[in-house]
Amino acid sequence: MRPRHHRTAAAALACGALLLAACGTDDGATTTPTSSGSPAADDCAKDKLRLVTPGVLTIGTDKPAYPPYFVDDDPSNGKGFESGVAYGVAERLAFTKDQVKWVVVPFNSSYAPGKKNFDFDINQISITPERQKVVDFSKGYYDVSQAVVALKGSKGAGAKTLADLKGLKLGAQVGTTSLKYLQDVVQPTTKASVFDDTNGAKQSLQNGQLDAIVVDLPTAFYVTAAEIDNSVIVGQFPAEAGSEQFGLLFEKGNPLVTCVNLALDELIAAKRLQALADEYLGSGAGVPTFR
Repeated sequence: MRPRHHRTAAAALACGALLLAACGTDDGATTTPTSSGSPAADDCAKDKLRLVTPGVLTIGTDKPAYPPYFVDDDPSNGKGFESGVAYGVAERLAFTKDQVKWVVVPFNSSYAPGKKNFDFDINQISITPERQKVVDFSKGYYDVSQAVVALKGSKGAGAKTLADLKGLKLGAQVGTTSLKYLQDVVQPTTKASVFDDTNGAKQSLQNGQLDAIVVDLPTAFYVTAAEIDNSVIVGQFPAEAGSEQFGLLFEKGNPLVTCVNLALDELIAAKRLQALADEYLGSGAGVPTFR
């Protein structure tokens, strides 16, 4: 997937409310700090941070880097929701754009245990208890729900309930919460197809090998608006605020997480994250919910 432009979501105001809910600092259910206490200002000075390379903020993400989170498969251009979040954090930590280095980290490798070659990874990585056993996360920076995409007029497009989905041929990317939701909640009668990346799932949908695919809602908006002709968002799965959130991922025990959480707090207060969500991510308003 190599889009040549990004789309501005026309109906994204509701996303701001979701974002603020995801990043609240006082509600225990919506934050996931991994270290207690707040660092002193001096502890977050650039020369005091524990970094892979001194003076450089090294950020990981997968390749391809998908829209609407990144644009033109180039995280370094500052375009896309997550590229914008990453550079916003970097700026708050006093790094200039030329002091930010991007490295390729396959999605499944990001949350594997062990030493990391990045300071943090940003790649639509949902915070889960299983992953938190071996890596650390920042507080959530976006509340996300999962959605189903199908071709118009297809068997998949007619699904209205979870029961309707069970008999369909469904697929999702390996290692994602999309796949976990599909396997644990939908529990299709035909074993779900698993793909190395979302491109494979989309291609199978277009080839008629699947009735529908499961992706996160912002990705579903982009797929149906800019990538797969004659596709439609069939519905989204019910989710409570804070039930699934994207977080920045760190090597286990990295004290940098506390300073990044402060940076995220400042971005929230300045409404920077909400502005990015308004620009790049679609609102869930109007998308039916499976029951």
